[in-house]
Amino acid sequence: MIANNIIKNALVHLHPDDTVSQALTIMHINYVKHLPVVKGKKLIGIASEEELLRNDESSALNSLELSDIGVYANADEHIFEIFSKMVENKLSSIPVVDSNQDYLGLISQEDLIVHYTNSFSIREPGSLLVLEINKRSYTLSEMARIVELENASIICSFISEIPNNANVLVTLKINRNDIQSIIKAFDRYDYTIKATYAEEEIMDNLRERYDSLMSFLNV
Repeated sequence: MIANNIIKNALVHLHPDDTVSQALTIMHINYVKHLPVVKGKKLIGIASEEELLRNDESSALNSLELSDIGVYANADEHIFEIFSKMVENKLSSIPVVDSNQDYLGLISQEDLIVHYTNSFSIREPGSLLVLEINKRSYTLSEMARIVELENASIICSFISEIPNNANVLVTLKINRNDIQSIIKAFDRYDYTIKATYAEEEIMDNLRERYDSLMSFLNV
């Protein structure tokens, strides 16, 4: 899951000689509040709706002071890094460049969220099981074996760091709604179970987090 696999808006960008009015129109059409400004193949800046609205509509972009061009995604950058950059810089979209710093395309909030949800099988029915495990003891194959002995499978998994702690949180998406027997099995193997979520709880939680994220990113 890298930037090059997520790009959908390869042709959506602004030119230095575009006017503020043209730029705002393009942003509205594409439902974004940030767009890269590209000269030839080179990224020269990022225009934001907020900045544009402070300028005369007839002004050309090359006459404005654009946002820092240091905020971009590399073609081989992981989806997690891209997500962090967008949140930290409050961007509704982020440009992607290759190893020569040539502009390749754009990744919007929507593109990123769709890939994120699809990649982590959020739409697949099942339950979540959260375990706390020492980093040195983490063995996905053993956890998969425990789940499979209970006639279930792990759809996906991911790890979350615990600050200033030798342990990590391992979240398992399991392809069953009733995981009581699986919980008991992990308990028998002395795993620390931190939380469990049934399918309905997962969807409610996702909706809440999605709404919060959209509210935060809607700058």
